Amino acid sequence: MKKSIYIFIFTISIIAVRAQQLPQYSNYMVNDYVMNPAIGGTNNYVEGKSNNRYQWIGITDAPRTYILSVNAPTKNLKMGLGGTLFTDIVGPTRRTGFYLSYAYHIQVAEKVKVSMGISAGLLQFMLDGSKITLHDPGDMVISNGLQSVLIPDFGAGIYVYSTDHKWYVGASVPQILQNRLKFFDNTTTVLSRLATHYYASAGYKFNVGENFKIEPSTCIKFVNPAPLQFDIGVRGIYKDKFWLGGAFRYLDAVSAMVGYVMQDNITFAYSYDFTTTNIKKYSTGTHEFMIGIRFHKAEDTGKGFRTK
Repeated sequence: MKKSIYIFIFTISIIAVRAQQLPQYSNYMVNDYVMNPAIGGTNNYVEGKSNNRYQWIGITDAPRTYILSVNAPTKNLKMGLGGTLFTDIVGPTRRTGFYLSYAYHIQVAEKVKVSMGISAGLLQFMLDGSKITLHDPGDMVISNGLQSVLIPDFGAGIYVYSTDHKWYVGASVPQILQNRLKFFDNTTTVLSRLATHYYASAGYKFNVGENFKIEPSTCIKFVNPAPLQFDIGVRGIYKDKFWLGGAFRYLDAVSAMVGYVMQDNITFAYSYDFTTTNIKKYSTGTHEFMIGIRFHKAEDTGKGFRTK
């Protein structure tokens, strides 16, 4: 009974309240493009990545997120193009959509570039009324059928980085348009709407000897009226092929992560979240898997490649 209450409250908060609406990512260090369109094309190769996140294992109808993304630079490395296809499932609700992105990279110093990016796409929000049990079965507030709404969306970002990929600082703003979500035709007042989110991220790689690097990083998230949330993480990277790391997410979880790059073109990453909120009484944690494939790698121009 308590499990059902938790997921019901979580679902309603996504539908009706202007709070945290976008899914969490523990592997933000290795798949940052999905959070910031300006990151598209920062590497000199075409890369596709797939994220699969299973949140709060043990709770019925807990969130599940699946993402497929591809981004690549143009031949002159001055622009980046990309796209993202995703679905986010929470109980009787489903959020599906796609984005296309464009980024323009400007050389501002010998080893420093600034990238500005935009993204645009379509979102479909679906609500399956047959999966919701009401106190009054005859209540017409929620239909027993499948309700959906299709809306456009727009986002933007900026990314400052060194061409040897030693450090980066970025910021992005998803869901700028704040479109309203009207599921039911008989609804006269619509409170549900997209909330604009604000992301900021930064990281730096420290060389420790010839084969080892330490990379601390942070990701800060804010959406009104939810409290400010931030991740602080660190990875230990060996020979740009294997890493172990951990992260702390304020008011949410502690994460452990591991990753491996095989044959210089296939990346595997896994993270496990230990929940620190009261939900830990009902959940065994959160699993997140990621696989990345570099379809084409240009000749190394001396600018180096990233361990991502």
